[in-house]
Amino acid sequence: MSNYNIKHFEEYFQIYRKSVRDPELFWEEIAEEHFIWRKRWDKVLSWDFNKPEIKWFEGSKLNITENCIDRHLRTKGDKTAILFEPNDPNSPAEHITYKKLHERVCRMSNVLKEQGVSKGDRVCIYLPMIPELAVATLACARIGAIHSVVFAGFSSTALATRINDSDCKIVITSDGSYRGGKTIDLKGIVDEALTHCNGVSTTLVVNRIGSDVEMKEGRDKWLQPLLDSASLQFEPEIMDAEDPLFILYTSGSTGKPKGMVHSTAGYMVYAAYTFKNIFNYKEQDVYWCTADIGWITGHSYIVYGPLANGATTVMFEGVPSYPDFGRFWQIVEKHKVTQLYTAPTAIRALAKENIEFVENYDLSSLRVLGTVGEPINEEAWHWYNDNVGKKKSPIVDTWWQTETGGIMISPIPFCTPTKPTYATLPFPGIQPALMDENGEEIKGNQVDGRLCIKYPWPSIARTIWGDHQRYKDTYFSAFKNMYFTGDGALRDEVGYYRITGRVDDVIIVSGHNLGTAPIEDAINEHPAVAESAIVGFPHDIKGNALYGYVILKESGESRDHDNLRKEINQIITEHIGPIAKLDKIQFVNGLPKTRSGKIMRRILRKIAGKDTANLGDTSTLLNPEVVQEIMDNVL
Repeated sequence: MSNYNIKHFEEYFQIYRKSVRDPELFWEEIAEEHFIWRKRWDKVLSWDFNKPEIKWFEGSKLNITENCIDRHLRTKGDKTAILFEPNDPNSPAEHITYKKLHERVCRMSNVLKEQGVSKGDRVCIYLPMIPELAVATLACARIGAIHSVVFAGFSSTALATRINDSDCKIVITSDGSYRGGKTIDLKGIVDEALTHCNGVSTTLVVNRIGSDVEMKEGRDKWLQPLLDSASLQFEPEIMDAEDPLFILYTSGSTGKPKGMVHSTAGYMVYAAYTFKNIFNYKEQDVYWCTADIGWITGHSYIVYGPLANGATTVMFEGVPSYPDFGRFWQIVEKHKVTQLYTAPTAIRALAKENIEFVENYDLSSLRVLGTVGEPINEEAWHWYNDNVGKKKSPIVDTWWQTETGGIMISPIPFCTPTKPTYATLPFPGIQPALMDENGEEIKGNQVDGRLCIKYPWPSIARTIWGDHQRYKDTYFSAFKNMYFTGDGALRDEVGYYRITGRVDDVIIVSGHNLGTAPIEDAINEHPAVAESAIVGFPHDIKGNALYGYVILKESGESRDHDNLRKEINQIITEHIGPIAKLDKIQFVNGLPKTRSGKIMRRILRKIAGKDTANLGDTSTLLNPEVVQEIMDNVL
C-alpha cells in the first residue's frame, strides 16, 4: 500500500473533489488496489439513512487478519509488527515480527476454538496494554468471533454491564496490571463482575504480574499452558463484508452505554487508508499511538490501521509520568519513533513539568505529531509544536468518534497548512454539513452550527448492538437524511473546521467521553443523596473536569461534608471507574429547573466555570432564586 500518499494541498483538493463527485468509484479503487479479497463485491454501496442501513462492498468475502498479517509474511516476515514497551523502563522491549505475530494469533485462535468459541460469538477482552491484548483481538477476528474490548480501568459494575449487554461467553483477562508504580487487581475486578454474568462459561487468564489469584474450578484457566500446546496454524474464517468485526462501548448521554457495531470490510478499508495518509506512513517508520486498545483510537490506529499497512506499531504499557515525566521522550529516543499520536490531556500534563524532561532526549526522529480525543487548546498546541516537533513536524489535530471508526476531519501532513485549535479539512470521502436548530444547512464560511455528515463512509458504525432503534434515534433522527455527530463546530473564512464541543450531556474528560446520566445515577444511589446534576468545567490538564451539584436528604444534612464527598466519589469509582470521579462537589438546596422539570445545565455549567456575567434569562425558571444561592457558594 505504498502508492497513495496525498502529498500536496492541490492534490488534496483534486482527490477530495473526486471522492465527493463519485464516492463509490473512489472507495472501490482503494479497496481494489490495496487489499486482498477472497471474493470481490457485487455492489460497492447501498444505503438509506432513514432506516438507517448502510452496506459497503456487499457480497465480498475476506478475513481482516489475512490483510493485517498473512499477506505481509512473504516480504516482511522478519519486520517488527508490534514493538512492546513495558511499564518498567528496565525491562527489555519486545519486538514481535509479522512471522511471530502470525504464530501467536494462530495459537490464540486455536485456544479460543478449543474453548468453544465460534463465528459470531462475542468475546470480552479486559486486559492491560500487553501484546496479548492485540493478539486476542486479532485471534477473534481470525475465527470470526466478535471482540468486545473493555478498557481495563472500568469498574466491575461497568464491566458486567458490557459483558451482559452483548452476551459474551468468554472473558480474557490477566491476574493484574502494572500502572506506573502501582499494580491493579484485574482478576479480582473480573471475579466481582462475573457474579452478575450468567452467560460466561470460561475465563482465560494471562499471568502478567505473578500475583496469587483465586482460580474458579471449571471456569478459570491460565492462558499460557493452553497456548503452549496449541497448533501454529489456523486457517482464517472467511467473513462476509458486513459481518460484525467488533463491538465497542461508548458513553451515552442517557443511562446504559451504547455497543457500537463495526463491520469488517468497510472498517478495514477506511482505517488503513486514513492511517496511511494522515500519519504520512513510510516503510521504515516506527509509529506510536499512546492510546489504550480499550478505546476506538487503539483499535483503528494501534492494531488494524497500522498492521493493514505492514507498519511497526508501538504498544506502551505504562503511563507518561513513570518513572518520571521524561518517559514518553525516552521511548521516542530509544525506538526512534517517527509518528507520535497522543491526547491533549497528556500534552498539557507534560507541558506543566520542567522542560528539561523533554530537552534531555533526542526527538529528531519525529516526523509527524498527532492529537486525538478532544480539540487541542492553543497553548498546548504551541508547546507540542515548539518543544516536541521543533516546529518541523506538522501536528495533525484529528476529529473523529467511536461511531465513525476512523479519522474524519484532519490536516494531511506536509500538505494542509495547520492552524492551532482547528481540525482543518474533511478527509477524502467525508461530506460534513453545519446545521441550524431548524434543520436547515448553513452554507458559506464564518458560520457555526451542529456538525452532521451527509453521506456514508466505509467505517461508519452499522448499529448499536441489540438496539437498532436507539441507533436511529441517536444519530439519524435530529436531522433528516444526515448522520448527526452530537458535536458543534464552526467553519472559518477558508472553510477550516473547529470542533466546539458536545451539544448533549456527554463531557470529554482527559479524552474519555463520559455521559452525565450514568454518573448521576450512581451518585443518587448514596443513601444521603436526594438528587444530583453533573456538568463539565474547564481544567488546565484534563480539558474538562466534572463538577457535581448535590442535594442532600435531611438525613445527610448533618453529616460531615468532606466524608460525604469521599463516599460519593467512591460510589462513582465502583459503578463506572476512577476516570469518572468528580473534581468538585457542591452541596445545594435546589437545582435550577424549567417548569417542565428539566435541569438547566447551561446555567450550572456557567457557574462551575466561573462565567456568570451572562447567565441568560432566568425568569422562566421554576425556582430562579436558587441560582443566586448556588453562585454565592460556588467552589
